[in-house]
Amino acid sequence: MIRLAIAVEGETEEEFVKQVLAGRLRLRDVEPIPYLLMGNVNVPRLSGEMARLFTGHDAVTSLVDFYGFEGKNQGESVEDLEHRILTATRTNLRIAPDPFLVIPYVQLHEFEGLLFADTRAFGTLLNLPEGALERLQTIREQFETPEDINNDTLTAPSKRIANIIPRYNKKVDGPMLAEEVGLDRICSECPRFNEWIADLEALAE
Repeated sequence: MIRLAIAVEGETEEEFVKQVLAGRLRLRDVEPIPYLLMGNVNVPRLSGEMARLFTGHDAVTSLVDFYGFEGKNQGESVEDLEHRILTATRTNLRIAPDPFLVIPYVQLHEFEGLLFADTRAFGTLLNLPEGALERLQTIREQFETPEDINNDTLTAPSKRIANIIPRYNKKVDGPMLAEEVGLDRICSECPRFNEWIADLEALAE
């Protein structure tokens, strides 16, 4: 069994790993172990934590949001940011680890974007205000994929959900909704996320 350390941004991501991701990866002989960052996330802090975790595990990855990531360069893409994290992690390790074992992942744009992979889950699990489900689906239809729902301070996925469903609780409802949507549906709707999952599943090969 491959022991995979995952540096996660917050409690929502921590619970997602435990409740949703773990079941899928264990079928591939990969045991994901989340480690909570909490607070500000930037390249020096994340890369330092990933390097520390790597020394005690078989592989390391991250699950943090592009939205709110501190110290992004002007116009920097999420792929460029992941490359910076990888370079800094390798520098902190002072070795050249197998590139398949250090997998920086930054969610575009925010974890809550994944929940738009199937908005019907909101109606199944939550007591929604009138018209809420239709408003959520309208948002989804405006973007090519759930990952494209943008990262403006007023229109990030979590802000959109909270505006429509004031009682939305990130820590409790987020992982529960992700489980209801299902990892297969999320992967089919979210190509970057799907690539990350494929990389993690391949660790035991």
